[in-house]
Amino acid sequence: MTELHVSANPDPAIELIEVSKHYGKAEAVKAVDLAIAPGEFIALLGPSGCGKSTLLKLIAGLEELTDGEIYVGGKLANYLKPSARNVAMVFQNYALYPHMTVRENVGFPLKMGGVPGEQVKARVEAAANLLQLSAQLERFPDELSGGQRQRVALGRAIVREPLAFLMDEPLSNLDALLRVEMRTELLRLHKRVGRTTIYVTHDQIEAMTMADRIVLMNKGEIQQIGSPSEIYEAPANTFVAKFVGSPPMNLVEGRVEHGSGGLTFHGAMRLVAGKGFAGLSTGQATLGVRPEHIEIVAASHPDAIAARVDLVERVGSDSNVLMIVAGQAPMIASVDAAAALREGDDIHIRIPPEHVHFFDAAGRRVAGKGALQ
Repeated sequence: MTELHVSANPDPAIELIEVSKHYGKAEAVKAVDLAIAPGEFIALLGPSGCGKSTLLKLIAGLEELTDGEIYVGGKLANYLKPSARNVAMVFQNYALYPHMTVRENVGFPLKMGGVPGEQVKARVEAAANLLQLSAQLERFPDELSGGQRQRVALGRAIVREPLAFLMDEPLSNLDALLRVEMRTELLRLHKRVGRTTIYVTHDQIEAMTMADRIVLMNKGEIQQIGSPSEIYEAPANTFVAKFVGSPPMNLVEGRVEHGSGGLTFHGAMRLVAGKGFAGLSTGQATLGVRPEHIEIVAASHPDAIAARVDLVERVGSDSNVLMIVAGQAPMIASVDAAAALREGDDIHIRIPPEHVHFFDAAGRRVAGKGALQ
C-alpha cells in the first residue's frame, strides 16, 4: 500500500500544488496551485474547454494527473481511488439508476459501502427531509421533474457525509427559471450542511451569486482567484475583464505617451492619467470601463465625448446602448430605459475617472484608481 503523506499546510480542506494534466501534447491543466478552506464554496469558472471540468475530475480521482500533488483533508490523494478520497461528485446528467426508487438511489452508496440497513434508512430519510424529497422516496426517476432528479443526485452525495462536494455544471440541464430556484436551494443547502463545495460552471451569474471565491480559468491556466466583487471590480487582465460582466467591460486600445499634463492615453478618446496609476508606463495600453459606469451628458459638459447610437437593446428597466465613440470605437453603455435613445442619435458620454481601468501591453491590469484628470 502506498504510504500517505501529510501536506506541509494541513489547514485547507483541499489543496492543489502544481497540478497539471496532459493529453499527449495537449495541456488541459497547467501547473494549478489552489488551496480551498473547510466549508468554502469555490466556483471554477471559464469558457468551454478551459480545463475546469478536468480539474474537478483530477480532484475526484476520475482522471490521473500528469504532474503535481492533490491533498484532501491534509493527506496526499494522488494514489487513492475515487471511493477513498472522501469526496462526493454530483454530475450534470444526474447519473440516476432508472430501475431504482428514489430511496434506493439515495441509499446506494451507503449500501455498497456496507453500512447497516437501519443506518441507511435513517440517513436516507434525513437527506430526503433536507431536500424536500420525503414524498418522492418510493417513486422512480422517470416520475420526477428535472429539479427533483437533481435533488436526488444531491441526496446521494449528502448521505455519504463527505469532506467535500464536487459539482460539475449540475444545473445546466434545467430551464432558466428552475436554474434560479435551484441556485437558491443549493446555497441554502450549503449553509445548512457546511461542507466544502467545488462547483464547475461556465455561467458567470451562477459563479457570482453563489461562490465565496471564484477561480477563473482559460486554456488550462488560472487567470484570477478572488471573491465575486474582487473579480468584477479589479479584473487581473483583459480576459477576466471581458469574461465577467454582462454586458462585458468596454476595452479601448491605444497608447500611453508623455504629454504636457503627464501620461496621456491616446485612443478613440484622449484621456490624461493622473497619479492614481503610478505603475502605468508609456507604450501600448488598453483602457477599460464597465457599461454601467458610462454616463450620458450634455454636449456642453467639460468631459463630454461624442458618440453615435448604433443599437438599443431594452433589458427590463435598463437599456444596453451600443454606440460608436469618437467615430471609431464600439462601446456599450447600460442606461435607464427612460432615456429613450434611438438608433442614429448623436449623444455625448462621460467616463468617470473613479471607474477607469488600465491594462498594459500584455493585458495585465495596472493597479490604480481615479486616474483621469
